[in-house]
Amino acid sequence: MTDADERDADDVPPVADRADDVAERAAVAERAARAGAAVANEGFRSDIDVETKGEDDVVTEADRAAQRTVIEKIRESYPDDAVVGEEEDERKTVPDDGAAWVIDPIDGTNNYVRDVRIWATAVAAVLDGEPVAAAIVAPALGDTYTADATGAYRNSDPIAVSDASEPRDAAVDPTIWWAYDARDEYARACEAIVARFGDMRRLGAAQVVLPTVAAGGLEGTITNLRANPWDTVAGVFVVRRAGGRVTDLEGNRWRHDSKGLVASNGALHDEVLAAANEIESD
Repeated sequence: MTDADERDADDVPPVADRADDVAERAAVAERAARAGAAVANEGFRSDIDVETKGEDDVVTEADRAAQRTVIEKIRESYPDDAVVGEEEDERKTVPDDGAAWVIDPIDGTNNYVRDVRIWATAVAAVLDGEPVAAAIVAPALGDTYTADATGAYRNSDPIAVSDASEPRDAAVDPTIWWAYDARDEYARACEAIVARFGDMRRLGAAQVVLPTVAAGGLEGTITNLRANPWDTVAGVFVVRRAGGRVTDLEGNRWRHDSKGLVASNGALHDEVLAAANEIESD
């Protein structure tokens, strides 16, 4: 384990000369996420048109409108920062230098268009490639998750990862959707989970799954895929600030461009990591 891995549960607090800026970015992230979620929620369970983008993905006008609202709120305070976003023409990669915002207007759009409540609007503030604050608002569930230099919270109450240390007491989620031509990997992910742990969940929205790990409702989540930053960065930060651990498939500290994502309560990380590494086994 590297020094970076050992710090994973505690993550990286802001340096002293950035503390005030980080606090303001945390406030902006929450305002922007709440505003975007409110716009998305107006279209939830309505007769909204659904379009396809790519083979297995869907999008609605609510996604676009919510993203525009999130960006407007960010621009009120930080007009020159880079924005990484899922929809429209925003950039798709996280810069390693400078300030940026990573946003997902509706994570879990497939749930959203099926009238399932498990979806969220996510906003992460990033400095020099590392998240420093995050807000994830799931209005249909009545939950708002935030994380900053002081810790992680659900509806303003502090949260922490589960203390389960026995695999049979754990529930794990296979997250990020596998394409139809990779269903063998999806099947192996499910098999690896049910063979090792007490139960499996599939919530269908990574930015809800990750804060659920942070709050102790799940002990882990796995994928072997290279996830998009808007699907992950905010939630990963919440897990870390809640005391959890997040790595790639090799057990190295996860970052926005890693292949695979393994998040856990820490105590069961080796077991969750082993399950993740079975996904691509022959």
